[in-house]
Amino acid sequence: MNPKVDQFLSKTDKWREEFEALRNIVLECGLNEELKWGQPCYTLHKSNIVLIHGFKEYCALLFFKGALLSNADGLLIQQTDNVQSARQIRFTNAKEISEVKQLIKNSIFEAIEVEKAGLKVEMKKTSDFEVVEEFQQKLDILPALKIAFEALTPGRQRAYLFHFSEAKQAKTRVARVEKYIPQILKGKGIND
Repeated sequence: MNPKVDQFLSKTDKWREEFEALRNIVLECGLNEELKWGQPCYTLHKSNIVLIHGFKEYCALLFFKGALLSNADGLLIQQTDNVQSARQIRFTNAKEISEVKQLIKNSIFEAIEVEKAGLKVEMKKTSDFEVVEEFQQKLDILPALKIAFEALTPGRQRAYLFHFSEAKQAKTRVARVEKYIPQILKGKGIND
């Protein structure tokens, strides 16, 4: 048990009982306990395996390479369409955790085996992502924008493509594209 996680739990009001139940289950599986990103994180030889985190409506056990797990019991959930690797098991109360304790352990042990085998999630290439029409039009008429965008790292390119595509209305997509053209031209990412 890591004292930093003890301190985190002592300051947690919402989900404390659930976090403690998940912590005990994960520790029974022989993983190292750390505090990363302000959340209890469990590792094997410094590789992240699972993370415990809470949200407004649920708490979850997040498997970093969850996409590689069999999910035979159907508990693993992909948070959004854009999440490529991680998967969650969600809970709304401690009783749900106790009811599936062995299934949670099975998933953790499978995740450990995935890590030991050195398996990697094959991530989509930036070229596999949709370029919204509003951005494509700007790329077509502004050669400097196209050159600047292609010079960005793949992660920065994906961040822009995700941000532009998340807008449901065309006018919002146009506004987002217009807002970030100067940033792209400077070679900066969306969060730089």
